[in-house]
Formats: sequence, C-alpha cells, structure tokens
Amino acid sequence: MAGRACIRGMRVTVSLVVNLVANGMSTEEIIDAYPYLEPEDINQALKYVAWLAEETIHPMALAA
Repeated sequence: MAGRACIRGMRVTVSLVVNLVANGMSTEEIIDAYPYLEPEDINQALKYVAWLAEETIHPMALAA
C-alpha cells in the first residue's frame, strides 16, 4: 500500500477508515461495507491518527 499505515496488515488503509468516519459513516456502516473489519479496528485507526496529530512543544535553545 505504498508505505501507508494499514489495518492489521490488511489492504485497508487507516486513511480510508478515517475518511469514512469524517464523512459521516457510522461504525456499523463501515463494517457493513468492509465486513472483515471489526469495531476495534476503527477505534484503533482513530487513536492512531489522534496520536499523529498530537501537538508537541520543543523548546529552542537560545543563541549565545
């Protein structure tokens, strides 16, 4: 999948699942469309994206 993060090694990308959620699909609708996914797969995809989007503050060293 060109280096993209996938769900449990399947050919379903995290970005696909997150886009489906962002466009209003419920967990049940996603599972109906992709019956090999489980509710926990969707939760983990969302947690992964949230982790990627975390803000981290890195203090800068002042020039002497």
